[in-house]
Amino acid sequence: MTMATIKVQDLRKEFVTDTSTVVAIENVSFEVGGHEFVSVVGPSGCGKSTLLNILSGIESATRGTVDITEGDRKAKLGYVFQSARLLPWRSVIDNLLFVQSSRGPQVRARCERYLDMVQLSHTAKQYPGQLSGGMQQRVGIARAFSIEPDLLLMDEPFSHLDAITARSLRRELHVMWQETGKTVLFVTHDVSEAVELSTRIIMLAKGGRLVADLPVELPFPRDPASDAVALARADLLRRFESLDLLAT
Repeated sequence: MTMATIKVQDLRKEFVTDTSTVVAIENVSFEVGGHEFVSVVGPSGCGKSTLLNILSGIESATRGTVDITEGDRKAKLGYVFQSARLLPWRSVIDNLLFVQSSRGPQVRARCERYLDMVQLSHTAKQYPGQLSGGMQQRVGIARAFSIEPDLLLMDEPFSHLDAITARSLRRELHVMWQETGKTVLFVTHDVSEAVELSTRIIMLAKGGRLVADLPVELPFPRDPASDAVALARADLLRRFESLDLLAT
């Protein structure tokens, strides 16, 4: 079972235009390792997606260092986007096979296993246009797991879905995380989602500042309607409200 270690030190990201410099990430440091499910939460514009893009290598940092390893090697990353980004001219199973380094019988069997884990094995020969939005996102999650990454990066993957579908997918994602033992870094603006899923929550404030790194010490599975989850959610919301008061 492979799991990643993330070490972020003094990270800063600036976006420079002809007229201004916008700081998206400011002096952020943290470490994540092992079988953790870490959510990054914060208001719109606080740098959550920028942080994920730097970790994935899509963007470079202005200053600071990022090391993502598994043992003595560079960690293998999987990425789940806000939308599934499936190739419409390929079947579901071919979308999973498209991102593999080889396409032999063992690889195909692995892809089929992950499709089964998201309860979509019956759609293998269908095309994305024949699936609902929630089903497409399940395929996207299966595709990310199918490359067997050490670290799974997820950028608000349920933000465009209705509440009932999102709740169902959260349950399926959590089962997959527990069964595979992966390290997950999950960006969300939804405090309830973070409390329901996470072993730990990193809070960012506007300007990309890290203001809290909190363990979530509640047993799994977590009922989002339970008193314990409600109390944890209320505590997190109070922390955000205090940040707003300090900023005024």
